[in-house]
Order: sequence, then C-alpha cells, then structure tokens
Amino acid sequence: MNYIPEPLDLSNMVLPEQLKPLIEVIAKNVHETWAHQRLAEGWRYGPKRSDDLKSHPCLIPYEHLPELEKEYDRSTALNTLRTIIRLGFTINPPSDKQI
Repeated sequence: MNYIPEPLDLSNMVLPEQLKPLIEVIAKNVHETWAHQRLAEGWRYGPKRSDDLKSHPCLIPYEHLPELEKEYDRSTALNTLRTIIRLGFTINPPSDKQI
C-alpha cells in the first residue's frame, strides 16, 4: 500500500520571539551554501538570473543582498523551523555564544 503524505498546515503557527536570531543564522547559512554551490558549478555574478549563461545577481555575501532577497531566505528558514516543530521536534533557542 502506498502512503501519500498529507500537507502540513503551517499557516497559523507562530514561533517564539527567541527563535528570531536562529532564523537569521539559518537564512544566512542557506544563502551562503546555495551561493557556494552555484559558484562551484561554474555560475557567476550577473545582472539577472540566466540558467543558460549560468549567471545570477545573488551570488554575493548575505550581508550585501537586497532586503527582499534576505526576506525570501528568512521565509525559507522560518517555514523549515515550523515544519520541524510541527513534526514534533523541539528547538531550543541558541545562546548568545552559539550565534
């Protein structure tokens, strides 16, 4: 018998404020990992995304991204944390030493 997973409803899930620093750390790490992978694959910085030319304007450090791009990465991190919690795992806010 095949199992078909049910989508998780994350729309009303609010995370504790203490996790905001963790969201930023995850967003930065996701971006940096993505950018390094693209650069390793031969992509380069360009004025617009082009899969044919392997160019993308976001192959820059997270700190230099436009705020809109940072918000996209934060949203990805936020939904990942929501999914982890919805699946029953516990996330402890990082201490100042861990960030």
